[in-house]
Amino acid sequence: MNESRHDFGGDQHGAWRDYPDQGLSKVLSAALSAFVERGYDASSIREIASRAGLSVPGLYHHYPSKQAILVGLTNAVMEELLRRSRAASAEAGATPSEQFDAVVESLLRFHMFRREQAFVASRETRNMAADERAAYIAQRDEQQRMVDRIVQDGVETGAFRTSYPLDASRAVVTMCVAVSTWYREDGPLTPDELVERYLAIARDTVAAS
Repeated sequence: MNESRHDFGGDQHGAWRDYPDQGLSKVLSAALSAFVERGYDASSIREIASRAGLSVPGLYHHYPSKQAILVGLTNAVMEELLRRSRAASAEAGATPSEQFDAVVESLLRFHMFRREQAFVASRETRNMAADERAAYIAQRDEQQRMVDRIVQDGVETGAFRTSYPLDASRAVVTMCVAVSTWYREDGPLTPDELVERYLAIARDTVAAS
């Protein structure tokens, strides 16, 4: 279930850079705050219901279990991430360098402005049932393959000179994802400054020409 759909195409050029409220339901918003503060295991259905302003039976009307709530939240996170990455790629120029800069910037901004969602999705993967975890990993792998293809295209065209394109691609994505663990709005760098600095690091990683 995805309750926070945003469209980034059409006439809204650059909309993938904008981060309005995600539009999560009150149940998913309550679960997010509980999972951030206490973790999945320590958060009870009763606590999530209380935070959402619902009775426990009322919460079960929306989601049959705490596991279903976690899956709903992680699906919302990954589907938004992928839509933003695709929109950034679609708006960028055709060269690997332009594609790389756009998708890396999108990853950085997502992990700044959806840091709690991204952090919970990454940390709580271990608590998903096998099928749900496999589906989450498939979405995560899709994002990685997008960057892999761009870096490999860059090596083939001479735009990137790394001898290890897949390793470099994984390093770049890992760096972007890690932003969710430390970024703070009141930190020393503005979002634009952070993007500029980390894009430079990402380009160095792939040995951009």
